Amino acid sequence: MNTYLLYPGCSLQSTGRGYEESLRAVFNKLDIELRELPDWNCCGATAHASIDETQAFCLTARNLAIAEMQSNGAGDLDVIAPCSACFLALTKTQRYMATYPHVKERVHKALATAGLKLRGRTRVRHPLDVIVNDIGLDIVKEKVTSPLNGQHIACYYGCQVVRPFETFDSSAQPVTMDLILNALGAKTVDWSLKTHCCGGSLTGTIPDAGLPLNRMILKEAIRRDADMIATCCPLCQFNLECLQNTIIRKYKEDLTVPVVYFTQLMGMAFGLDERALGLHRVFVKPRLPDFEREKGGVKAHA
Repeated sequence: MNTYLLYPGCSLQSTGRGYEESLRAVFNKLDIELRELPDWNCCGATAHASIDETQAFCLTARNLAIAEMQSNGAGDLDVIAPCSACFLALTKTQRYMATYPHVKERVHKALATAGLKLRGRTRVRHPLDVIVNDIGLDIVKEKVTSPLNGQHIACYYGCQVVRPFETFDSSAQPVTMDLILNALGAKTVDWSLKTHCCGGSLTGTIPDAGLPLNRMILKEAIRRDADMIATCCPLCQFNLECLQNTIIRKYKEDLTVPVVYFTQLMGMAFGLDERALGLHRVFVKPRLPDFEREKGGVKAHA
């Protein structure tokens, strides 16, 4: 069994609980062990970096230093960061420390005050990367018991998971989520908004700027006949789903569409229990006309 360190970040244990629940359930089904990074701290996301970038690097680097201490006897463990902001913050810290000596020096000094060292051995990974490149699509297909046949799904990556660093997928036309959902039997929508920004925190700070961005994404997914939107970012999922009623009232048009995590769709195709996947937390339930609900999972009609 392969083992990875899980850096949940703040959102996966609060507003994005369905993401962590479904990720753990799916990885367990795939015989992957996830060990939560001990004593982890907030990555600072993009907010801290806008105030003091170096302090933000130090905050994030502490998690990387702790990860290096978690050896399993066979070498260093990769860190999985499911949240797009966390993935970006961890990756950016590594890149800047490798590129700018003054950043590296200041971070090392800050870590030393806490008795920590950072050697740069830990790899930061995203679940999409691990599933496609470590586990493999053939294994994913083997686990499918209730294929998502007939479902048209718009894969929405958001703007942070593949930008600005192309660590595992194209920043202009990412395909890893599409490949996974295709392996589940679904048909993914060909659309140009898969990496457009949802507005992030603008929906709460400057809604006149943030809401139109979400409206555009929802409207285009519906125009493309998508049955649902799949995402890999907790903030994107929150904005696109939880603000639908606000957007509908403001623009007076029906933009109702389910927005779920790609891991929840994997779990459904694997026949896992809906509560174990956090689907009871979804406001707009996925419409699955070709499926029937049964205790213990989702079962396809014969």
